[in-house]
Amino acid sequence: MQLSPGERSILAYFPSTPAAQEAAQALKGAGITEVQIDRVSRFGVSYNSEYNNPIAGQAETQTGLVLFSADTDHFNDNDARVLLGADPSVEGYAPPGYGVPGGKSFLVTVVTSAEKVDEASAILKDKGAYF
Repeated sequence: MQLSPGERSILAYFPSTPAAQEAAQALKGAGITEVQIDRVSRFGVSYNSEYNNPIAGQAETQTGLVLFSADTDHFNDNDARVLLGADPSVEGYAPPGYGVPGGKSFLVTVVTSAEKVDEASAILKDKGAYF
């Protein structure tokens, strides 16, 4: 993406989806419409189209619950799925925060005019963003 003249971008990190979504809503409420939320992961992210509910016995995969990998091909990616399943974060023996980059794995990207950069930054700081 290339910014137009007079536009600025801000990258802010949050520890959870709800915190990132709350910040995005506050930005949109202030009239800043170019806001995007992404998850940062060392494995890449593929959001599951499957309904994953292990309590109801409807978990597609073991790794889909923690690594967002349920949409990987069941037949062509068997080796990758075994390796993902061997990751300590999947088996439950990982220390707290293992595999999460700095504990702030939700990225909010904002593109706004130069005049609104300070306002957007203040909103993000108020919502607990890390820059």
